[in-house]
Amino acid sequence: MAPYMDSMNGPLVKAAEKALEMENIKYVLPYVSSPEEEELKDAFEKTLLVRELSGDAAELADYWFFETAVRLHRKDEDKSYTGLKSADPDWGPILPKINRAIDTENVDELLKFLLNFIKEDISSRFEELLSKKDYDPNDVEEAREYINARTEFIRYSIKFYNYVEKG
Repeated sequence: MAPYMDSMNGPLVKAAEKALEMENIKYVLPYVSSPEEEELKDAFEKTLLVRELSGDAAELADYWFFETAVRLHRKDEDKSYTGLKSADPDWGPILPKINRAIDTENVDELLKFLLNFIKEDISSRFEELLSKKDYDPNDVEEAREYINARTEFIRYSIKFYNYVEKG
C-alpha cells in the first residue's frame, strides 16, 4: 500500500490545495519540518505566480507544488519520494473508517471494526493452532507442525501486544 500522504486525495495534498485556494501557506506548513519550510514557501510563491499565466500553467504549477510538499514531507520521514499516487488507490476498509471517525468526532464505528478484525484474526490463528494440537506423537512431522503453529501463534500474540503496549 502506498503511503496515504503520497496520495492526491490524502490530507497533505488537500491542505496544499487549500493553501493555494486561500493563498495562505500556513494550511500546508504543518506537514513539513522547520528546516524544509523555506523550500516549501519558495515553491508556494512560484506556484502562485505561475498560476496566473493560464489554466494549463496553473494545473502544472499546482501539481509541482503538491509534489514538492509531499517530497519534503517524505524527506522529514527519512523516506524516499516515489511520486504522487492516484486519487483513488485501494486503501482497504480501514482508511475510510478512520476518516469518518475524525470527521464525525466519534470513534465507536472504528473501534468496533478494529476489535472485530482483531478478534477474527486471532480466533482464526488459534483455530489453526488447535487443529494441529491432537497429533500422533509417533508422527514427527505432525508434531513439528503443531510446535511451529504454537510458536507462531505465541510470537504473533506477543508482537501484537508489544506493538499496542509500546506503540
